[in-house]
Amino acid sequence: MATEREQQLMRRALELAANGPTRGVNPQVGCVIVSPDGTVLGEGWHRGAGSAHAEVDALSHVGSDAACGATAIVTLEPCNHTGRTGPCVDALLDAGIARVVYAVDDPGTVSSGGGARLAANGVSVESGVLREQAEAFLGDWLTTARSGRPLVMLKWASSLDGRTAAADGSSKWITGDQARADVHRLRTRSDAIAVGTGTVLADNPSLTARTATGELYEDQPVPVVFGIRDLPVDALLRQHPHPHVRLDGRDLESDLRTLRERGIRSLFVEGGPTLASAFVRAGLVDEFVVYLAPAVLGGDHLALTDLGVGNIAEAHRLSLIDVARVGDDVRLTLRPKGRN
Repeated sequence: MATEREQQLMRRALELAANGPTRGVNPQVGCVIVSPDGTVLGEGWHRGAGSAHAEVDALSHVGSDAACGATAIVTLEPCNHTGRTGPCVDALLDAGIARVVYAVDDPGTVSSGGGARLAANGVSVESGVLREQAEAFLGDWLTTARSGRPLVMLKWASSLDGRTAAADGSSKWITGDQARADVHRLRTRSDAIAVGTGTVLADNPSLTARTATGELYEDQPVPVVFGIRDLPVDALLRQHPHPHVRLDGRDLESDLRTLRERGIRSLFVEGGPTLASAFVRAGLVDEFVVYLAPAVLGGDHLALTDLGVGNIAEAHRLSLIDVARVGDDVRLTLRPKGRN
């Protein structure tokens, strides 16, 4: 059983992990190397795809002989495969690490098994230390790793009666400046932003994340367009810092797997009601972000179209995670029941 000191150092490893990037397919991982008497010898964290993993980074700060007989405290099971870097298991064995304590099992079919391999080579291994805290920390990454697709956040802005445009189709602007600025900040947190071809043809969006003064944020989401219609040669998204990705949208689950294979961990869906409804019908929305403006419009321009709900028992039930006032508008954050 993990000692109180090991639990304390696991909390430190989680703090270190938070230094890593939140975007991309790699997890945030932290590691602490500690001597048999409890002295911290080295600390490290993973800085992103292609860089040293947390265990290797921590070992790099330890003398060549000092790691022999030491303990590695790491937030995620050491990987057991060769990707852009070698297996962390090999690095730990080569360093002479005697004990490995980790929080969460690696869910990857290729990268998992590190704990068993370490144990088979005589290393004392303990898993599940502060598992709940670590799983909460790795929540989004674990969701994508276990499902094999990006985390999907669906956003729309509407009037109180659920309309996204007036009777004549005009929709600029339903919400206020602060709400729109808030959306742009959310865009920067996602690897990609998605719309359908209908939105591109109707609104000609740039699909960039911009400050209140119109400047581009440093972190830009990759633009993704679902649909088969041709895009105009002068579409603004063609000026995006990243080349746009085209997917036909006929099989959203397959499309999402394709995106994850391209290194996209999170997708911010801002398309119109057709695309939004397709994601909801398919049960592929992990989080809803809805901005409600203090206005009523009436009419036919609803945020969502037919969802195949025939009676109240078939309703898509959501859990309310957060409510925030953003200027004169309200932002609701919700997740499907059972996913929070």
